[in-house]
Amino acid sequence: MAPSAPTPRAPRLLKAVIVSTLGVAASHLILSDTLNLSFAGQAAATLGAGPGYSADQAFTTALINTFLVMPVVLWIGMLITGERRVGPMVLVGEIAWITAVGNGIDVIDDAPGTLLPLRSLLLVVAVTALASLVRRKARS
Repeated sequence: MAPSAPTPRAPRLLKAVIVSTLGVAASHLILSDTLNLSFAGQAAATLGAGPGYSADQAFTTALINTFLVMPVVLWIGMLITGERRVGPMVLVGEIAWITAVGNGIDVIDDAPGTLLPLRSLLLVVAVTALASLVRRKARS
């Protein structure tokens, strides 16, 4: 089977913007929900609840889950749209997401239901989508 011709840049970029937006939304949802679990653990510990999920465990779980969701959504999303060779996009998207969460975690850690700064979310989508234009060469 002969390899298919690469997708032109504009359609690939549009697909990447859509998939990156979905990745950021899914990752943020996972982060918010698991941080709410952390808040519940803190409240339970304050009220004297027995041993169980500690707030620190829930916080760590929130970060790990969100860091795992982003690359999976990017990779599967681009494969579903028919794109191949998305490694650079997934790598850049994961690094951008970790950076955005690292810089904005104080904002959402203080109050349940808040969002990371919109500017950083848009920057993650833009950088990730632009990284989709970088293509690895096929091995011969």
